[in-house]
Amino acid sequence: MASKIIVVGAVEGAFPAILEKISKLHAKNSFSLAIFLGDFFADPENQPDEDDANVSALIRGKIAVPLPTYFTVGKHPLPGPIIEKLEASDDELCPNLYFLGKRSITKTSEGIRIVNLGGSLDPAITAGLSKERYLPFHTEDDTKALRGANSADILLTAHWPSDIRKGSKIVLPDGVETPSGERCVTDLCATLRPRYHFSTSSNAFYEREPFFHSATEKEPDAKSVTRFISLASSSNALKQKSLYAFSIDPTSSAPITLPPGTTASPFTATQKRQRLHNQDQSYSRFSTTQNGDHYRPHKRFRQNDGRSRASPLGPQDCFFCLSSPSVKTHLIASIANDTYLTTAKGPLSHPFTFPSLHSPTHLLIIPLEHSPTLSSITDPSDRARTYKEMQRYRRALHSFLISRSGNKLGAVTWEVSRAHIRHTHWQFLPVSCDLVKKGLVEAAFKVEAENEKYPVSFRAKDVADGTGEKGDFFRVWIWMPGEGDVVDGRSNIAEHAEGDAIEETRGKQKSLVLPLNEEFRFDLQFGRRVMAKLLGLEDRMNWRDCAQTDEEETKDAAAFKEAFKKFDWALEE
Repeated sequence: MASKIIVVGAVEGAFPAILEKISKLHAKNSFSLAIFLGDFFADPENQPDEDDANVSALIRGKIAVPLPTYFTVGKHPLPGPIIEKLEASDDELCPNLYFLGKRSITKTSEGIRIVNLGGSLDPAITAGLSKERYLPFHTEDDTKALRGANSADILLTAHWPSDIRKGSKIVLPDGVETPSGERCVTDLCATLRPRYHFSTSSNAFYEREPFFHSATEKEPDAKSVTRFISLASSSNALKQKSLYAFSIDPTSSAPITLPPGTTASPFTATQKRQRLHNQDQSYSRFSTTQNGDHYRPHKRFRQNDGRSRASPLGPQDCFFCLSSPSVKTHLIASIANDTYLTTAKGPLSHPFTFPSLHSPTHLLIIPLEHSPTLSSITDPSDRARTYKEMQRYRRALHSFLISRSGNKLGAVTWEVSRAHIRHTHWQFLPVSCDLVKKGLVEAAFKVEAENEKYPVSFRAKDVADGTGEKGDFFRVWIWMPGEGDVVDGRSNIAEHAEGDAIEETRGKQKSLVLPLNEEFRFDLQFGRRVMAKLLGLEDRMNWRDCAQTDEEETKDAAAFKEAFKKFDWALEE
């Protein structure tokens, strides 16, 4: 069912009059929701006394908000009283008025998926997610994090995408120059393919011709079409349009026939460039549940903690997704184009378990795409790139172990590939070469499966990205270096960054696969439990029993990141 939405340009503190106007329009049109772009409030540094009074009245609910309304971060900081109220009220400023945050994925009760990026690019921050929700700055990685949404009905950005006017015949008003665009916003729009992309400019309204994106393998005949619309501020001197109403049905399919006047995407070059390299994260490193979307509508479902969520969980609530609000940036060790490397929360090993490494070195290799298994990544090229990068990280970690341990440490990497888990990942842990040589690692996994009375057995098999398997499986790679394997630091990066090599060819490696099915209950902690027994760390089987303070986590992550830097091929891209 189509929903009517009204979008408003930056009001910059004039919200009492604009909300009154919206109220009259809503009475005639019955909008489902309203979205305010850009700055909802005036710049705090130049805010008149009258605005202070209006802010106070809004917080106290004295200014009526007639329908579910969303606002974001524009190009100015939010006023202090607004921040205090948002911190205390789960982003609900007053009845019907909700803060989208600076970087968010939201799904309304109508099923409309809104991806939002507020603020301006901060060139001073060269890596990492911005940690301050209310300041008007984002980073490249904030933008890249949002690609975990995979799609959007509506994309909101404070800045235009670069090249948006390429191929367009629509002109701007006389004397108005094209607002400066951000390349990272271009990348975001090209990745998400939103139906509508809204932005702002101070004194001009601009509605570009619709443009279509290239077809996908999933829908080869359908054309994803984006409409880019930029609204002027409500007080613009040229009296340009600052309100825009439209209808959208989130359940409708992409059109087979293009709308009249549609052009090719202005981002064609962007889409052909090397894919975004990205970001980050994970919190509950061993949690495994279903997936879904962040839910912040006016018809709110509340959990016991009072927060608004829908079930099941999706990228916004998945602790392995970059768009998760629970991102723990201090655990991230490396970020590549389609994957990232992070230290484990509640690591099995101690910093002193492997003395030559000076950190626990219990690591996770995680795809950026929100997918329960590698084989369920629908785009074959995305899947191939992701698997290749995960293997590149694994090979680089092997090089790291060769260098730091003098060929005394091998490694075990395990994976649960199951359709019902939240977000696929590999866990990596060093192990003594002696244990590998004696066959004790392989035996440990096989014996544990027998002890659990699983009705299936491990078999030696290479399943690559898993697309050839008919069902779920648990996989473990057991690796040890060859006696003559030597690496020399940074020059070795090229081995992992270039060429078509995927699998490890050095030393000795064995891949074991345990088929999983509905006939028996498989413990998702199986791999950790086996390694805990093997390493004499039975008291650390449960990651929750290995909790560290933020300071301890930061110290361990920093130690590993510094040591691994010589082998981190992602730094070169």
